[in-house]
Amino acid sequence: MTVELTEDQSMIVETAGKVGAKFGLDYWRDKDKSKEFPTEAWKAICEAGLCGVALPEACGGSGRGMLDMALIIETLSATGAGSTVGQLFMCNPIFGGVAIVKYGSERMRTELLPKLISGELQFCMALTEPDAGSNTLEMRAYAAPDGNGFRLNGQKIWITNVPESGKMLVVARTMKYSEAARRSDGISIFLIDTGRVGISHARIDKLGTNTLASSTVFFEDVRIEGDELIGTLHNGWPELLDILNAERIATTAGLVGTVDLAIKLATDYARERKVFRGKPISSYQGLQFPLAQAYAEMECARLMNRQAATLFDQGKPFGTQSNIAKLIAAQACSAATERAMQTMGGMGYATEFHVERLWRDCRLFRFAPVSEEMILNYIAVHQLGMMRSY
Repeated sequence: MTVELTEDQSMIVETAGKVGAKFGLDYWRDKDKSKEFPTEAWKAICEAGLCGVALPEACGGSGRGMLDMALIIETLSATGAGSTVGQLFMCNPIFGGVAIVKYGSERMRTELLPKLISGELQFCMALTEPDAGSNTLEMRAYAAPDGNGFRLNGQKIWITNVPESGKMLVVARTMKYSEAARRSDGISIFLIDTGRVGISHARIDKLGTNTLASSTVFFEDVRIEGDELIGTLHNGWPELLDILNAERIATTAGLVGTVDLAIKLATDYARERKVFRGKPISSYQGLQFPLAQAYAEMECARLMNRQAATLFDQGKPFGTQSNIAKLIAAQACSAATERAMQTMGGMGYATEFHVERLWRDCRLFRFAPVSEEMILNYIAVHQLGMMRSY
């Protein structure tokens, strides 16, 4: 892959930068404080054509690809949104768009993608369960056969964007453990209405990423029609992994942009702040080295993520690259925001200077949407050929 952006990609980045500049640090600080969805920002993103950059032209998208989407998220994050902007793309052009394009019906593509791209319709995905966590194969939500459809019962937790969504991608068992030859058998994916009878949800109070709600979701005898299946009945596990690996790309792009932003805020402050003998604190190596380290790691994560996105666009396996990129980006972002706060001293703790929000938001991504430990497990088994430990 090439590192240099094409002329078209440079124009896309410029457009994203202009949109992001309209909703800078103060906007995102205020939305975080009020725990409000960034309606105005998401509307502007969609109106600029940025939401649908990786989705088919026939449905109103640009048909360009995942790499261009990563560039957009990096830019929006770096202009003030921080890492949570990746969740907006994760929920919509990934959980909604990629899932429908790759595994949905023609009816779903025709009816839903134009609404997604315009911002009229939002999505969420109900996957994680209280008693399963990262061990997704232990999920207990069960969609029992019922005529030409199913009846779903169960519970999910830490589901992003439920209140704003009109459609929910639900992962559930459609085959009981006793009937499955393998643990990964009998898992199916459905796309249903969030407001359907039998679905209830409650918002979780949390440390950061407050602009997007995280919810506990309950399913009580929820009717699912047969044509709401996404992908292959009983064989949704590999299809789910495909969607989740694409999710990593959006997450990483948001983290990379956040490192950019945190370092800029820290270095701008350090150039102006003078403490001993009138010398700017930016001259202290004790402040320089940690930020320089985070910058180096950010650039590595950026390149690996763009490689993953390029492989996705070429229809080639990209899971290893997307997971490695997410691992390094989350660690670099955690370090960069921590050191940016340390650089600013007490002012880094003040909401006025914004870094504390970036720090709170990015902490989530050390263990979500996949934990560091699970990524290391993946690398050990699949890249190093070591024995499975879990």
